[in-house]
Amino acid sequence: MKPKAGNYQETFDHGPGGWWGWKGNHLGLQALTNTESYVETISPWWIDYNHAPPGAGYLHMLYCLNTKGPLGEHMREISGTNRFIEEGHSRNLENATVKVRIRGELKANGAQIVLLIQASAAGLVAPWALTSQPISVEAGWTEQTLKLTPDEKAWTCLGGRHDRADYYGKQPLVPCLRDVNQNLMLIFFPLNIQPMGDPGGNLHRLRPERDYPVWRSALPEGRIQLDQFEIHYP
Repeated sequence: MKPKAGNYQETFDHGPGGWWGWKGNHLGLQALTNTESYVETISPWWIDYNHAPPGAGYLHMLYCLNTKGPLGEHMREISGTNRFIEEGHSRNLENATVKVRIRGELKANGAQIVLLIQASAAGLVAPWALTSQPISVEAGWTEQTLKLTPDEKAWTCLGGRHDRADYYGKQPLVPCLRDVNQNLMLIFFPLNIQPMGDPGGNLHRLRPERDYPVWRSALPEGRIQLDQFEIHYP
C-alpha cells in the first residue's frame, strides 16, 4: 500500500487504535484499559530482560504499536484496528516530530519514560531508545514534543542479552529510522533490578521474576494515561 500523505494522529476516542501493553511477568500481551478518550496502563509491568547486559539493560513496555502487518488474530482482538497500518502511514520517521498528551501518578525509582523504535535490518532487530528526550508524567495533562533526530548520540541502542544476540543487535540508526518496520513503544528504561537474596548465578544470564525474585519496590510503580499520540512528518 502506498503511504498516505499526512500525519498520524491517535486520540483513542474510538478504541485503542492498535495500541497494546504487556503486564506482569507471566500475563503476556494485554489490552490497555480504554476510556472514551484515553488509554491507561497500571503497574506492575513486565520486566523485559531481552536487552539485559551485554545489552543496554532492562525495561518495562508501557504502550506499544505495531507498524507493519499483517497482524495475527490475537493481536487484533487485543489491540483493535491498527489505524497506523490500515491508513497506510509512512514508516519513515527520520526527523519526524512525535507529540504526546499524557498524565499519571508515578514513583519512577530512577527510570525514565522514553520512545523506542524497532526496525529489522540485515537479519537483526535493532531497538533504539530516544534516551536524550525523556517524557515527564505529571498529575495533570501535559503535551510534550519529541524530535526524532538521526543523531545516534541522542539515542541508545539496546542490543540483546547473551542468548538473544541472534535476534537483537545494533544496526545504524538512519536506515532504521527510515523504515521502522517492527513497532514503536513508550517504555520505562533503565530499570533498577535488585534480587531478593542470592540468585545463585550470573545475574544477567538469569531472568528476573522467572529465575529469581526481585524487590518490586525498586521498580517504577503507578498509573499512566495516554490521551493522544501524533507523528508529524517532515
